[in-house]
Amino acid sequence: MPYWIIKQEPAAYSWDTLVREKTTPWTGVRNFQARNHLRAMKKGDYALFYHSGEEKQLVGLTCVRREAFPDPTAAEGDWSAVEVQALKPLSRPLPLAQMKADPELATMAFVKQSRLSVCPLSEAHFKLIMELSGTRL
Repeated sequence: MPYWIIKQEPAAYSWDTLVREKTTPWTGVRNFQARNHLRAMKKGDYALFYHSGEEKQLVGLTCVRREAFPDPTAAEGDWSAVEVQALKPLSRPLPLAQMKADPELATMAFVKQSRLSVCPLSEAHFKLIMELSGTRL
């Protein structure tokens, strides 16, 4: 099962908002590489929710509820969205600084290409993040 990181400014759409709403279409992605990652997501895949901006930390666990469909917020172009569902908060948020300092996590595409809003994650990285955050599935 592939794993992902999705990121958002908490002022624009926060983890708490997703928890309240339970599910949301993940729209507004306007980078071709991130769009392709959205298109690769499958129903049931896990995605970690990252708060960008000042927080810079992983805060929650979601799963893909609906695979890629045309992004309804796109006025033009070939853009996609997926629907994600909130599963649980991480027991301890995992800051970007801690990920960069960890030799294993520092190799993640998310750390190397931090501007991407959707990034793939290896199973080993996912398991390590869950362990470091004290979170069980």
